[in-house]
Amino acid sequence: MEAAAASVEILVLGLSVAFLIAHILAQALALDLSGDISVRYLLGPRDQGRQTNSVLAGRLTRALGNLLETYPAFIALALALAVTGKTGGLGATGAWLWFAARIVYLGLYAAGVPVLRTIVWFVSLLGLVLMLVRLMA
Repeated sequence: MEAAAASVEILVLGLSVAFLIAHILAQALALDLSGDISVRYLLGPRDQGRQTNSVLAGRLTRALGNLLETYPAFIALALALAVTGKTGGLGATGAWLWFAARIVYLGLYAAGVPVLRTIVWFVSLLGLVLMLVRLMA
């Protein structure tokens, strides 16, 4: 399994976990700083389903939900490529493409950029497709 640990796909997987943690913290901080949702509520079970009036906190929340829609596929593909020894090539390119696009997507979503954000989202999907093509080859 040493080759898997050294693969680009596993490296990007590790970086993606750091990105996920940073994204979660940024979203939580934005909610906390919004002032319209109390820390007590944020630390509780959130049964009331309160919404924030903060545009940024709302965008970060929606962007996080969007990330979580494709993240399981990325994890599965990265691990499958590593386990099957099919790392590198299109798989590595796809992993970097997905990761870079997700970072850019977050910035564009936070800034409220409409059309380019969607194009970047499609680029992230292209990254997953490249990984899938490499896996199935």
